[in-house]
Amino acid sequence: MEFLSSELQSGLILFGVFGVLVTLGVPISFAIGLAATATITFLISFDQALFVVSQKMASGLDSFTLLAIPFFILAGNIMNSGGIARRLIELAKIVGGRLPGALAHVNVLANMLFGSISGSAVASAAAIGGIMSPLQRKEGYDPAFSAAVNAASCPTGMLIPPSSTLIVYSLISGGTSVATLFVAGYLPGILMGLGVMVVAGIVAAKRGYPLIPLPSFKEILFKIADAFLPLLLIFIIMGGIIGGVFTATEASAVAVVYTLLLAVGIYREVKVTDLPTIILESAITSSIVLLLIGCSIGMSWAMTFSDIPYAIGEALANVSENPFIIMLVINICLLVIGTFMDMTPALLIFTPIFLPVATELGMDPVHFGIMMTYNLCIGIITPPVGSALFISCSVGKVAIQDLIKPMLPFYAAVISILMLVTFIPEISLFLPRVILGYGG
Repeated sequence: MEFLSSELQSGLILFGVFGVLVTLGVPISFAIGLAATATITFLISFDQALFVVSQKMASGLDSFTLLAIPFFILAGNIMNSGGIARRLIELAKIVGGRLPGALAHVNVLANMLFGSISGSAVASAAAIGGIMSPLQRKEGYDPAFSAAVNAASCPTGMLIPPSSTLIVYSLISGGTSVATLFVAGYLPGILMGLGVMVVAGIVAAKRGYPLIPLPSFKEILFKIADAFLPLLLIFIIMGGIIGGVFTATEASAVAVVYTLLLAVGIYREVKVTDLPTIILESAITSSIVLLLIGCSIGMSWAMTFSDIPYAIGEALANVSENPFIIMLVINICLLVIGTFMDMTPALLIFTPIFLPVATELGMDPVHFGIMMTYNLCIGIITPPVGSALFISCSVGKVAIQDLIKPMLPFYAAVISILMLVTFIPEISLFLPRVILGYGG
Protein backbone atom coordinates (compact mmCIF):
# COMPACT_ATOMS: atom_id res chain seq x y z
CA MET A 1 0.00 0.00 0.00
CA GLU A 2 3.05 2.27 -0.26
CA PHE A 3 1.70 3.83 -3.46
CA LEU A 4 -1.40 5.08 -1.57
CA SER A 5 -1.42 8.24 0.53
CA SER A 6 -1.71 7.83 4.30
CA GLU A 7 -5.17 9.50 4.23
CA LEU A 8 -6.44 7.01 1.65
CA GLN A 9 -4.95 4.08 3.55
CA SER A 10 -6.59 5.29 6.76
CA GLY A 11 -9.90 5.75 4.97
CA LEU A 12 -9.76 2.25 3.50
CA ILE A 13 -9.01 0.77 6.93
CA LEU A 14 -11.73 2.81 8.66
CA PHE A 15 -14.59 2.16 6.24
CA GLY A 16 -13.32 -1.31 5.30
CA VAL A 17 -13.28 -2.56 8.91
CA PHE A 18 -16.60 -0.84 9.61
CA GLY A 19 -18.24 -2.36 6.53
CA VAL A 20 -16.97 -5.87 7.28
CA LEU A 21 -18.11 -5.74 10.91
CA VAL A 22 -21.58 -4.44 10.01
CA THR A 23 -21.90 -7.14 7.33
CA LEU A 24 -21.01 -9.77 9.94
CA GLY A 25 -23.83 -8.48 12.17
CA VAL A 26 -21.71 -6.74 14.79
CA PRO A 27 -23.79 -4.02 16.57
CA ILE A 28 -23.13 -0.72 14.86
CA SER A 29 -21.80 0.99 18.02
CA PHE A 30 -19.08 -1.65 18.44
CA ALA A 31 -18.37 -1.65 14.69
CA ILE A 32 -17.76 2.10 14.83
CA GLY A 33 -15.52 1.88 17.92
CA LEU A 34 -13.45 -1.02 16.57
CA ALA A 35 -13.04 0.65 13.17
CA ALA A 36 -11.80 3.83 14.86
CA THR A 37 -9.33 1.85 16.99
CA ALA A 38 -8.05 -0.07 13.95
CA THR A 39 -7.50 3.18 12.05
CA ILE A 40 -5.56 4.84 14.86
CA THR A 41 -3.51 1.64 15.37
CA PHE A 42 -2.32 2.12 11.77
CA LEU A 43 -0.74 5.42 12.86
CA ILE A 44 0.31 4.80 16.49
CA SER A 45 0.76 1.79 18.77
CA PHE A 46 -2.26 -0.33 19.75
CA ASP A 47 -1.98 0.56 23.46
CA GLN A 48 -1.93 4.26 22.68
CA ALA A 49 -4.79 3.90 20.18
CA LEU A 50 -6.97 2.08 22.69
CA PHE A 51 -6.28 4.70 25.35
CA VAL A 52 -6.87 7.69 23.09
CA VAL A 53 -10.10 6.38 21.51
CA SER A 54 -11.50 5.49 24.96
CA GLN A 55 -10.54 8.90 26.28
CA LYS A 56 -12.20 10.68 23.34
CA MET A 57 -15.37 8.61 23.79
CA ALA A 58 -15.59 9.49 27.48
CA SER A 59 -14.78 13.18 27.06
CA GLY A 60 -17.21 13.44 24.15
CA LEU A 61 -20.07 12.20 26.31
CA ASP A 62 -19.16 14.65 29.10
CA SER A 63 -21.60 17.22 27.74
CA PHE A 64 -24.47 19.05 29.41
CA THR A 65 -26.22 19.31 26.04
CA LEU A 66 -26.42 15.52 25.72
CA LEU A 67 -28.56 15.29 28.87
CA ALA A 68 -31.44 16.51 26.73
CA ILE A 69 -31.53 13.24 24.80
CA PRO A 70 -32.53 10.84 27.64
CA PHE A 71 -35.02 13.40 28.96
CA PHE A 72 -36.70 13.85 25.57
CA ILE A 73 -36.74 10.06 25.08
CA LEU A 74 -38.45 9.65 28.47
CA ALA A 75 -40.97 12.40 27.67
CA GLY A 76 -41.73 10.74 24.34
CA ASN A 77 -42.29 7.34 25.95
CA ILE A 78 -44.63 8.85 28.53
CA MET A 79 -46.61 10.50 25.73
CA ASN A 80 -46.81 7.26 23.78
CA SER A 81 -48.64 5.70 26.71
CA GLY A 82 -50.62 8.74 27.78
CA GLY A 83 -53.39 9.04 25.18
CA ILE A 84 -51.84 12.12 23.57
CA ALA A 85 -51.76 10.61 20.04
CA ARG A 86 -55.54 10.10 20.06
CA ARG A 87 -56.20 13.69 21.10
CA LEU A 88 -53.92 15.08 18.38
CA ILE A 89 -55.65 12.91 15.76
CA GLU A 90 -59.03 14.35 16.78
CA LEU A 91 -57.58 17.87 16.40
CA ALA A 92 -56.10 16.99 12.99
CA LYS A 93 -59.54 15.84 11.81
CA ILE A 94 -60.79 19.40 12.18
CA VAL A 95 -58.00 20.77 9.96
CA GLY A 96 -57.75 18.04 7.31
CA GLY A 97 -61.20 16.50 7.40
CA ARG A 98 -62.63 18.47 4.46
CA LEU A 99 -59.78 17.73 2.05
CA PRO A 100 -59.86 14.90 -0.53
CA GLY A 101 -58.66 11.76 1.23
CA ALA A 102 -59.40 13.30 4.60
CA LEU A 103 -58.02 10.50 6.76
CA ALA A 104 -54.71 10.56 4.85
CA HIS A 105 -54.34 14.28 5.62
CA VAL A 106 -55.29 13.64 9.23
CA ASN A 107 -52.51 11.03 9.35
CA VAL A 108 -49.95 13.53 8.04
CA LEU A 109 -51.04 16.37 10.34
CA ALA A 110 -51.15 14.07 13.38
CA ASN A 111 -47.64 12.79 12.59
CA MET A 112 -46.39 16.37 12.34
CA LEU A 113 -47.96 17.28 15.68
CA PHE A 114 -47.07 14.11 17.56
CA GLY A 115 -43.61 13.88 16.02
CA SER A 116 -42.80 17.45 16.99
CA ILE A 117 -43.77 16.67 20.60
CA SER A 118 -42.19 13.22 20.92
CA GLY A 119 -39.18 13.93 18.66
CA SER A 120 -39.25 10.38 17.30
CA ALA A 121 -40.26 9.30 13.80
CA VAL A 122 -40.56 5.64 14.83
CA ALA A 123 -42.76 6.48 17.85
CA SER A 124 -44.91 8.68 15.65
CA ALA A 125 -45.28 5.99 12.97
CA ALA A 126 -46.28 3.44 15.59
CA ALA A 127 -48.63 5.63 17.66
CA ILE A 128 -50.38 7.49 14.85
CA GLY A 129 -50.28 4.65 12.34
CA GLY A 130 -51.62 2.22 14.92
CA ILE A 131 -54.73 4.37 15.35
CA MET A 132 -55.17 5.58 11.76
CA SER A 133 -54.66 2.32 9.85
CA PRO A 134 -57.86 0.60 11.13
CA LEU A 135 -59.87 3.78 10.54
CA GLN A 136 -58.61 4.11 6.96
CA ARG A 137 -59.16 0.43 6.24
CA LYS A 138 -62.75 0.75 7.49
CA GLU A 139 -63.36 3.70 5.11
CA GLY A 140 -62.11 1.70 2.11
CA TYR A 141 -58.58 3.11 1.83
CA ASP A 142 -55.98 0.91 0.18
CA PRO A 143 -53.86 -0.40 3.11
CA ALA A 144 -50.63 0.07 1.13
CA PHE A 145 -51.53 3.71 0.40
CA SER A 146 -52.37 4.33 4.07
CA ALA A 147 -49.07 2.79 5.20
CA ALA A 148 -47.18 4.86 2.60
CA VAL A 149 -48.77 8.10 3.87
CA ASN A 150 -47.90 7.18 7.45
CA ALA A 151 -44.30 6.30 6.55
CA ALA A 152 -43.70 9.37 4.39
CA SER A 153 -45.00 11.83 7.00
CA CYS A 154 -43.59 10.43 10.26
CA PRO A 155 -40.04 11.88 9.77
CA THR A 156 -41.38 15.45 9.86
CA GLY A 157 -41.01 15.37 13.66
CA MET A 158 -37.25 14.95 13.27
CA LEU A 159 -37.15 18.46 11.81
CA ILE A 160 -39.95 20.21 13.70
CA PRO A 161 -38.57 20.84 17.21
CA PRO A 162 -37.81 19.67 19.78
CA SER A 163 -35.59 17.23 17.90
CA SER A 164 -32.94 15.01 19.49
CA THR A 165 -31.34 14.64 16.07
CA LEU A 166 -30.63 18.37 15.87
CA ILE A 167 -29.12 18.20 19.37
CA VAL A 168 -26.73 15.50 18.14
CA TYR A 169 -25.80 17.64 15.13
CA SER A 170 -25.17 20.61 17.43
CA LEU A 171 -22.70 18.53 19.43
CA ILE A 172 -20.83 16.98 16.51
CA SER A 173 -20.66 20.22 14.50
CA GLY A 174 -18.72 21.99 17.23
CA GLY A 175 -21.45 23.75 19.16
CA THR A 176 -23.93 25.11 16.60
CA SER A 177 -26.73 26.75 18.59
CA VAL A 178 -29.48 24.27 19.47
CA ALA A 179 -32.07 27.07 19.69
CA THR A 180 -31.14 28.29 16.20
CA LEU A 181 -31.33 24.75 14.78
CA PHE A 182 -34.72 24.21 16.43
CA VAL A 183 -36.18 27.39 14.91
CA ALA A 184 -34.57 26.63 11.54
CA GLY A 185 -36.28 23.23 11.38
CA TYR A 186 -39.84 24.54 11.31
CA LEU A 187 -40.23 25.58 7.66
CA PRO A 188 -38.41 22.55 6.14
CA GLY A 189 -40.42 20.20 8.39
CA ILE A 190 -43.72 21.84 7.49
CA LEU A 191 -42.81 21.84 3.79
CA MET A 192 -42.03 18.13 4.01
CA GLY A 193 -45.46 17.48 5.52
CA LEU A 194 -47.21 19.68 2.94
CA GLY A 195 -45.42 17.85 0.12
CA VAL A 196 -46.75 14.53 1.42
CA MET A 197 -50.23 16.05 1.72
CA VAL A 198 -50.18 17.25 -1.90
CA VAL A 199 -49.32 13.77 -3.19
CA ALA A 200 -51.85 12.15 -0.85
CA GLY A 201 -54.55 14.59 -1.99
CA ILE A 202 -53.91 13.92 -5.67
CA VAL A 203 -54.04 10.14 -5.21
CA ALA A 204 -57.08 10.35 -2.94
CA ALA A 205 -58.98 12.58 -5.38
CA LYS A 206 -58.36 10.10 -8.22
CA ARG A 207 -59.60 7.21 -6.09
CA GLY A 208 -62.55 9.06 -4.62
CA TYR A 209 -61.73 8.57 -0.96
CA PRO A 210 -64.38 10.14 1.32
CA LEU A 211 -64.31 13.32 3.37
CA ILE A 212 -64.91 13.40 7.12
CA PRO A 213 -68.34 14.77 8.14
CA LEU A 214 -67.97 18.28 9.50
CA PRO A 215 -68.36 18.19 13.31
CA SER A 216 -70.60 20.62 15.12
CA PHE A 217 -69.18 23.83 16.54
CA LYS A 218 -69.49 22.39 20.04
CA GLU A 219 -67.52 19.26 19.02
CA ILE A 220 -64.83 21.41 17.42
CA LEU A 221 -64.40 23.43 20.59
CA PHE A 222 -64.22 20.24 22.67
CA LYS A 223 -61.56 18.67 20.44
CA ILE A 224 -59.46 21.84 20.44
CA ALA A 225 -59.72 22.08 24.22
CA ASP A 226 -58.86 18.38 24.61
CA ALA A 227 -55.67 18.78 22.53
CA PHE A 228 -54.73 22.16 24.02
CA LEU A 229 -52.59 20.86 26.88
CA PRO A 230 -50.44 18.53 24.72
CA LEU A 231 -49.91 21.34 22.20
CA LEU A 232 -49.03 23.73 24.99
CA LEU A 233 -45.87 21.70 25.58
CA ILE A 234 -44.47 22.91 22.23
CA PHE A 235 -45.02 26.54 23.21
CA ILE A 236 -43.56 26.01 26.66
CA ILE A 237 -40.40 24.36 25.30
CA MET A 238 -39.79 26.63 22.32
CA GLY A 239 -40.96 29.78 24.12
CA GLY A 240 -38.64 29.02 27.02
CA ILE A 241 -35.65 28.31 24.77
CA ILE A 242 -36.17 31.31 22.47
CA GLY A 243 -36.95 33.61 25.40
CA GLY A 244 -33.80 32.54 27.24
CA VAL A 245 -35.78 31.17 30.20
CA PHE A 246 -34.02 27.81 29.98
CA THR A 247 -31.61 25.89 27.77
CA ALA A 248 -32.57 22.99 25.50
CA THR A 249 -31.37 20.57 28.19
CA GLU A 250 -33.44 22.24 30.88
CA ALA A 251 -36.38 22.29 28.46
CA SER A 252 -36.14 18.50 28.13
CA ALA A 253 -36.49 18.13 31.91
CA VAL A 254 -39.49 20.48 31.84
CA ALA A 255 -40.98 18.28 29.10
CA VAL A 256 -40.69 15.20 31.35
CA VAL A 257 -42.40 16.93 34.28
CA TYR A 258 -45.15 18.31 32.03
CA THR A 259 -45.89 15.00 30.29
CA LEU A 260 -45.98 13.25 33.67
CA LEU A 261 -48.56 15.75 34.89
CA LEU A 262 -50.65 15.17 31.75
CA ALA A 263 -50.40 11.38 31.55
CA VAL A 264 -50.57 10.55 35.27
CA GLY A 265 -52.28 13.50 36.92
CA ILE A 266 -54.76 14.88 34.36
CA TYR A 267 -55.58 12.20 31.75
CA ARG A 268 -54.79 9.32 34.13
CA GLU A 269 -53.99 6.98 31.23
CA VAL A 270 -50.62 6.12 32.78
CA LYS A 271 -50.59 4.60 36.25
CA VAL A 272 -47.83 5.14 38.77
CA THR A 273 -47.15 1.38 38.57
CA ASP A 274 -46.47 1.80 34.80
CA LEU A 275 -43.67 4.31 35.38
CA PRO A 276 -40.86 1.83 36.26
CA THR A 277 -41.39 0.04 32.93
CA ILE A 278 -41.47 3.32 31.00
CA ILE A 279 -38.33 4.58 32.76
CA LEU A 280 -36.50 1.29 32.15
CA GLU A 281 -37.39 1.35 28.43
CA SER A 282 -36.21 4.97 28.23
CA ALA A 283 -32.95 4.13 30.03
CA ILE A 284 -32.25 1.25 27.64
CA THR A 285 -32.95 3.41 24.58
CA SER A 286 -30.87 6.28 25.98
CA SER A 287 -27.96 3.91 26.71
CA ILE A 288 -27.99 2.62 23.15
CA VAL A 289 -28.08 6.15 21.70
CA LEU A 290 -25.37 7.50 24.00
CA LEU A 291 -23.07 4.52 23.39
CA LEU A 292 -23.54 5.14 19.69
CA ILE A 293 -22.71 8.82 20.14
CA GLY A 294 -19.61 8.04 22.22
CA CYS A 295 -18.26 5.55 19.68
CA SER A 296 -19.04 7.93 16.82
CA ILE A 297 -17.15 10.75 18.56
CA GLY A 298 -14.17 8.37 18.75
CA MET A 299 -14.52 7.66 15.04
CA SER A 300 -14.84 11.38 14.25
CA TRP A 301 -11.59 12.06 16.09
CA ALA A 302 -9.91 9.16 14.27
CA MET A 303 -11.00 10.61 10.92
CA THR A 304 -9.75 14.07 11.86
CA PHE A 305 -6.43 12.69 13.16
CA SER A 306 -5.99 10.79 9.88
CA ASP A 307 -6.93 13.82 7.72
CA ILE A 308 -9.72 11.81 6.09
CA PRO A 309 -12.20 14.77 5.91
CA TYR A 310 -9.50 16.86 4.22
CA ALA A 311 -8.84 14.12 1.67
CA ILE A 312 -12.56 13.73 0.91
CA GLY A 313 -12.91 17.50 0.60
CA GLU A 314 -10.05 17.55 -1.89
CA ALA A 315 -11.69 14.72 -3.84
CA LEU A 316 -15.00 16.58 -4.00
CA ALA A 317 -13.21 19.75 -5.10
CA ASN A 318 -11.67 17.76 -7.95
CA VAL A 319 -15.14 16.63 -9.07
CA SER A 320 -16.20 20.20 -9.83
CA GLU A 321 -15.55 23.78 -8.81
CA ASN A 322 -19.28 24.51 -9.01
CA PRO A 323 -20.78 24.69 -5.49
CA PHE A 324 -24.16 23.49 -6.78
CA ILE A 325 -22.61 20.35 -8.25
CA ILE A 326 -20.68 19.62 -5.05
CA MET A 327 -23.80 20.04 -2.89
CA LEU A 328 -25.72 17.80 -5.28
CA VAL A 329 -23.00 15.15 -4.95
CA ILE A 330 -23.11 15.43 -1.14
CA ASN A 331 -26.89 15.00 -1.21
CA ILE A 332 -26.64 11.93 -3.43
CA CYS A 333 -24.00 10.44 -1.11
CA LEU A 334 -26.21 11.06 1.93
CA LEU A 335 -29.28 9.60 0.22
CA VAL A 336 -27.32 6.44 -0.55
CA ILE A 337 -25.85 6.32 2.98
CA GLY A 338 -29.32 6.71 4.47
CA THR A 339 -30.58 3.60 2.70
CA PHE A 340 -28.29 1.31 4.69
CA MET A 341 -27.39 3.29 7.84
CA ASP A 342 -29.65 4.60 10.57
CA MET A 343 -30.01 8.34 11.04
CA THR A 344 -27.98 8.98 14.20
CA PRO A 345 -24.80 7.08 13.25
CA ALA A 346 -24.91 8.55 9.74
CA LEU A 347 -25.16 12.04 11.20
CA LEU A 348 -22.34 11.39 13.65
CA ILE A 349 -19.99 9.81 11.13
CA PHE A 350 -20.52 12.02 8.08
CA THR A 351 -21.01 15.47 9.61
CA PRO A 352 -17.25 15.83 10.28
CA ILE A 353 -16.61 14.77 6.67
CA PHE A 354 -19.08 16.95 4.79
CA LEU A 355 -19.48 19.99 7.08
CA PRO A 356 -15.94 21.35 6.38
CA VAL A 357 -16.61 21.00 2.65
CA ALA A 358 -19.92 22.84 2.97
CA THR A 359 -18.48 25.68 5.07
CA GLU A 360 -15.61 26.00 2.60
CA LEU A 361 -18.27 26.64 -0.06
CA GLY A 362 -19.76 29.36 2.13
CA MET A 363 -22.71 27.33 3.42
CA ASP A 364 -24.02 28.26 6.85
CA PRO A 365 -23.61 25.45 9.46
CA VAL A 366 -27.27 25.80 10.52
CA HIS A 367 -28.44 25.53 6.91
CA PHE A 368 -26.20 22.50 6.36
CA GLY A 369 -27.46 20.83 9.54
CA ILE A 370 -31.09 21.18 8.44
CA MET A 371 -30.25 19.95 4.94
CA MET A 372 -28.36 16.93 6.26
CA THR A 373 -31.06 16.06 8.80
CA TYR A 374 -33.77 16.35 6.13
CA ASN A 375 -31.74 14.17 3.78
CA LEU A 376 -31.23 11.44 6.37
CA CYS A 377 -34.94 11.60 7.29
CA ILE A 378 -35.55 10.14 3.84
CA GLY A 379 -33.25 7.24 4.72
CA ILE A 380 -35.49 6.05 7.57
CA ILE A 381 -38.35 5.58 5.11
CA THR A 382 -36.20 3.87 2.47
CA PRO A 383 -35.39 0.14 2.26
CA PRO A 384 -33.44 -1.90 3.20
CA VAL A 385 -32.82 -0.35 6.66
CA GLY A 386 -35.65 2.20 6.91
CA SER A 387 -36.89 1.70 10.49
CA ALA A 388 -39.95 3.95 10.12
CA LEU A 389 -40.88 2.18 6.88
CA PHE A 390 -40.93 -1.21 8.58
CA ILE A 391 -42.91 0.14 11.55
CA SER A 392 -45.51 1.55 9.14
CA CYS A 393 -45.71 -1.83 7.40
CA SER A 394 -46.16 -3.55 10.74
CA VAL A 395 -48.94 -1.34 12.12
CA GLY A 396 -50.63 -1.19 8.70
CA LYS A 397 -50.39 -4.97 8.22
CA VAL A 398 -48.81 -4.52 4.77
CA ALA A 399 -45.90 -6.47 3.25
CA ILE A 400 -42.83 -4.36 2.48
CA GLN A 401 -42.89 -5.35 -1.22
CA ASP A 402 -46.45 -3.98 -1.51
CA LEU A 403 -45.39 -0.61 -0.12
CA ILE A 404 -42.60 0.30 -2.55
CA LYS A 405 -44.80 1.33 -5.49
CA PRO A 406 -47.15 3.56 -3.42
CA MET A 407 -44.08 5.20 -1.85
CA LEU A 408 -42.56 6.32 -5.18
CA PRO A 409 -44.58 9.56 -5.63
CA PHE A 410 -43.90 10.44 -1.98
CA TYR A 411 -40.15 9.91 -2.52
CA ALA A 412 -40.36 12.25 -5.52
CA ALA A 413 -42.10 14.92 -3.43
CA VAL A 414 -39.78 14.84 -0.41
CA ILE A 415 -36.63 14.74 -2.58
CA SER A 416 -37.91 17.73 -4.59
CA ILE A 417 -38.36 19.66 -1.35
CA LEU A 418 -34.88 18.52 -0.26
CA MET A 419 -33.49 20.26 -3.35
CA LEU A 420 -35.36 23.44 -2.40
CA VAL A 421 -34.01 23.26 1.17
CA THR A 422 -30.49 22.69 -0.18
CA PHE A 423 -30.37 25.47 -2.75
CA ILE A 424 -32.61 28.09 -1.09
CA PRO A 425 -30.90 28.85 2.25
CA GLU A 426 -33.66 31.22 3.40
CA ILE A 427 -36.04 28.28 3.87
CA SER A 428 -33.87 27.28 6.82
CA LEU A 429 -32.47 30.66 7.85
CA PHE A 430 -35.47 33.01 7.53
CA LEU A 431 -37.07 32.21 10.90
CA PRO A 432 -33.77 32.22 12.87
CA ARG A 433 -33.01 35.67 11.43
CA VAL A 434 -36.47 37.07 12.16
CA ILE A 435 -37.01 35.48 15.59
CA LEU A 436 -33.46 35.21 16.96
CA GLY A 437 -31.66 37.89 14.98
CA TYR A 438 -29.30 35.19 13.67
CA GLY A 439 -26.57 36.68 11.51
CA GLY A 440 -25.08 33.51 9.97
